[in-house]
Amino acid sequence: MRPETRKNEPSLFARLARRISLVLGIGAALLVTAAWYYAETAANKAYDRLLVGAALQMAESLSVEDGTLTVRLPTSAFELLGLAERDRIFYRVIDTHGQTLTGYDDLQSPTPLDADNDVSSVEEGIYKGEPVRIARATRVLADPAVSGQAYVIVAQTNEARSALTRELTLRATILVFIMSLLAFVGAMFAIRYALQPVERLGAAVRRRDPHDLTPVSVDVPRELDPFVGSINHFMGRLNERVDLLQRFIADAAHQIRTPLTALSAQIDLLGADKLDKAGRQHYERVRERTGELARLTNQLLSHAMVIHRADSVQLEPISLVDVARRAYRAAIPVTVDPDIVISFEAPGDRPFVLGDAVSLREAIVNVIDNALRHGADQRLEVRVRANDTHAFVEVEDDGPGIPPEGWEKATQRFATSKSHEGSSGLGFAIAQEVASAHGGTLGFRARDERGFTVVLTLPLFREEAK
Repeated sequence: MRPETRKNEPSLFARLARRISLVLGIGAALLVTAAWYYAETAANKAYDRLLVGAALQMAESLSVEDGTLTVRLPTSAFELLGLAERDRIFYRVIDTHGQTLTGYDDLQSPTPLDADNDVSSVEEGIYKGEPVRIARATRVLADPAVSGQAYVIVAQTNEARSALTRELTLRATILVFIMSLLAFVGAMFAIRYALQPVERLGAAVRRRDPHDLTPVSVDVPRELDPFVGSINHFMGRLNERVDLLQRFIADAAHQIRTPLTALSAQIDLLGADKLDKAGRQHYERVRERTGELARLTNQLLSHAMVIHRADSVQLEPISLVDVARRAYRAAIPVTVDPDIVISFEAPGDRPFVLGDAVSLREAIVNVIDNALRHGADQRLEVRVRANDTHAFVEVEDDGPGIPPEGWEKATQRFATSKSHEGSSGLGFAIAQEVASAHGGTLGFRARDERGFTVVLTLPLFREEAK
């Protein structure tokens, strides 16, 4: 039976998957942020070059005619700026005296006009309530009529830049998402492959026979060596405990049964012939209590042995007829009442079951003993039969039997169906546990004209021994 796993404890695979997804998520967020930064930088550089080129073309168009500074704005400059269809363009041409030749009078450069500034540098600014990028070009005039520095200021809104930044960022985000997804899927396959030794170790432990306490020998990575060593150390200690328990049961059976048998013999030797009436009553009570103590002790030891063997003995194909016959011989005492007719019936073809012969013999002995002590009046029959799927051991007596409402209670420990008697012990409880350990059941058949029947049902072994 497999142990139940704690539902609130996630698997190692789930933990690794969560941590890897967290790392990949943080990495993807950082990459998307970097992509946005580089996309914005790339968009600014691209449109800034157009803006600077337009400013330089406007500055080159300045000329002195008839002693007057004139400007003929080139169409190509506006064509360059027209590549950004969404943006608006603002410009201003300033003569050597600081007067506006053409353009917007209120357009200002963020830095003073006479400050040293690289012609390729573009600055951020605000014009008419909108963020703009501003480029400035300087034209030095050395004409006798007009000399000094003239300036061209060109500003452009940021809509096209922002659109290009968003487009580049979106493409980079899609690429990062696809790569992260592929990395996550690949990591999951890698984790599955890396955890295969753990699954192999678990499968090897699950497949082991419950009675096999030898060290586990499975090829595992070095990281799992301490775990395998702990399992083997635990199994070694468990094997020692099992051996100690076996010796204890054997010693207890010998040390307890021997004095009880001697005590019963001594009581029988005393006799009741020389005792008065009161003494004979006390004598009978002592003998009854001694017999009950002996039976209960035997049943307790038998119960302990059955429990132990259910967990430590490997089942094997056995003949149910042979087991039932040995149980029949062991359960029928030599001093049985000669007025009781006792019989044993078995089929010619011996049905085989997969089981433990010792435990099954104890179960059948307890059922027969219970029938002799509490049921049989003049007849007791033990039968073995089988059908296509199951084998049956039936113990039938002509006693009053157990009423149907008491069947469930009868298989409980220390339960009795007779209110005037003490505890009936563990007879049916032992038989019930043995039947369950063998995949069978212990049932009852209501009394009919023949009598009351206890039925031990076991699955039939498919491949009969030759």
